[in-house]
Amino acid sequence: MLDFIPAAPDLILLLTLVLALYLTVIELRELEPRPHWKWWGWWLSLVFLTHFPGYLGLRGYAAYRRWHRARA
Repeated sequence: MLDFIPAAPDLILLLTLVLALYLTVIELRELEPRPHWKWWGWWLSLVFLTHFPGYLGLRGYAAYRRWHRARA
């Protein structure tokens, strides 16, 4: 009767993926200069396909850019 409701592990994975994509959008909005839309698509698809390892890669990339910008 309730076959359309996902099981608990599926729901948790879905919610963490949505959270990772949301945090990716937040991180991309704060990058200066603002990335081209192709960069947005690349990062969002990377995070979608790899989940949190892709998001951690974006965080590392953003931290490197901020550090490099502060030194310049």
